[in-house]
Amino acid sequence: MVPQELPFPIRIVEQPEGSRAGAGGSPCTWDLGGIVEALSQPTSHTGLDWARHHPFPLPSPELLQRVFTGLRSVLFPHHFGDPDRSGAGLTYFIGHTLDQTLQLLAEQVKRELWLSGSALHLDLNALQLQAIELTGQFAAQLPGIRRLLEGDLLAAHLGDPAAKNLDEVLFCYPGIRAITTHRIAHELYRLGLPLIARIISELGHSETGVDIHPGASIGAEFFIDHGTGVVIGETCIIGERVRLYQAVTLGARSFPRDESGALIKGQPRHPIVEDDVVIYAGATVLGRITIGAHSTIGGNVWVTQSVPAGSFVSQAKARQDTFDGGAGI
Repeated sequence: MVPQELPFPIRIVEQPEGSRAGAGGSPCTWDLGGIVEALSQPTSHTGLDWARHHPFPLPSPELLQRVFTGLRSVLFPHHFGDPDRSGAGLTYFIGHTLDQTLQLLAEQVKRELWLSGSALHLDLNALQLQAIELTGQFAAQLPGIRRLLEGDLLAAHLGDPAAKNLDEVLFCYPGIRAITTHRIAHELYRLGLPLIARIISELGHSETGVDIHPGASIGAEFFIDHGTGVVIGETCIIGERVRLYQAVTLGARSFPRDESGALIKGQPRHPIVEDDVVIYAGATVLGRITIGAHSTIGGNVWVTQSVPAGSFVSQAKARQDTFDGGAGI
């Protein structure tokens, strides 16, 4: 029986013999007119009703997935592009793929600029030019992104005794997939495109279980081993040659509020992790604290105070110590 409070009827109608059957084998259809009409009404959430008053396409996660795929194929063309190409053929592949990918990205940039309201005073031609300019600035960072990723690959290979070669690391390690996503998303975030950056980050998050906010700053030769459950907050600053294991959280301890009780956003609230730090599985590091260089944070500890360089933290107690090697996982 249809509940009385529904403002429209739902009617199951038998179809003529020979027509398409439903999943259970019984021919049926639905009278969707009332449902469609109700779903077509403006939402009561004014923030989600922007598109009705400004009929311009929103950024597309599906197209941004294609953008990421294209970018990864030009960063590592022999692995994710065309492995049979070399010489002039490889150059053509990279150039052609990059041009197509940047065309897709520029359209998404234009959509975010429009959505943000920062470009509402511009006509469409000026908006297009601004999107092209930002996309070009992003493209100029790609050689630097690849250099960083090559260092990340080497760190993973050297840091994991199970890694047989760099090809295995690139193809198989979720930490490398996650940091590849982050290196791309972070540059878009720095260019003032936080929505596109966040969408790309979440595509990687859904695939790997590693949640890195695109605002986080991560230095060279970064390695996440295993990866699942790692969380890195927006205002984290991570130095060089840092290694994390699964289920590590670099999060905020508290959220400041203004006089009205609303959260104050954008404030530094996540840890600073200096160079050559190792943080083992399940550790939780919270707040704007500093983990000094060459420190080791043991597994399953809770750290809410800064620790000096060279510390070894176990069961939430910090002491000056040496840490030679490490069991690893």
